[in-house]
Amino acid sequence: MHFQVITLFPEMIESAMNTSIIGRAVGNGIIKLDTVNLKEFSQNSYGSVDDYTYGGGAGMLMQCEPVFQAYQAALSKVENGKRPPRVVYTTPQGKVFDEETAADLAQEDDVIFLCGHYEGIDERVLEEIVTDNLSIGDYVLTGGELPSLVMMDAVSRLVDGVLNNKESAETESFNNGLLEYPQYTRPKEWHEKTVPDILLSGDHKKIEKWRMQQAIHRTAERRPDLYAEWLEQRGIY
Repeated sequence: MHFQVITLFPEMIESAMNTSIIGRAVGNGIIKLDTVNLKEFSQNSYGSVDDYTYGGGAGMLMQCEPVFQAYQAALSKVENGKRPPRVVYTTPQGKVFDEETAADLAQEDDVIFLCGHYEGIDERVLEEIVTDNLSIGDYVLTGGELPSLVMMDAVSRLVDGVLNNKESAETESFNNGLLEYPQYTRPKEWHEKTVPDILLSGDHKKIEKWRMQQAIHRTAERRPDLYAEWLEQRGIY
């Protein structure tokens, strides 16, 4: 998997992506990361890439040409030339990113993330280069770097070889439409709270049944919207 991020703050992306599990995957060559610094494509002597919006209004807007040239620079690093890469623009106006979308992106060889700032980016260049408008929630952040990092982390986990234990990606929340069941480790008793006896029984069939029941209960309690979808998928109304 090759990620490229078009950003005003490449050090923010590089620092986060070279840490922990994802950092290990980058170090092992399973994940490849390139950042494209938008400031290098400024069209003026000040090094800025934004300007006032036509029609008035508060704030500044990122210009077409610097963004397009940065995109062209990213294209030159794409190893698989058979088809154009997916270009993700992180915006609160986009579709809400979820596990299904993460799995879809994980099938790609190259994904370019475009990080906006200020009041956003000139609509014309977005229409020309963006394939996916994605959001991580109904709120506004100061820039697109944090949403890009969230998405890259979620996608990376689904790339073969990133996680040591493939089962961990298959059993966690959202994989089967349900939240994950509660889990426990040593000691057996802590603050007068004990590990459920079923988990100590060694009966794996009963344990799996218990975990499924817990996942259903937890989803119904904490995410009734997901629970309703899960029921509908099974023809239960």
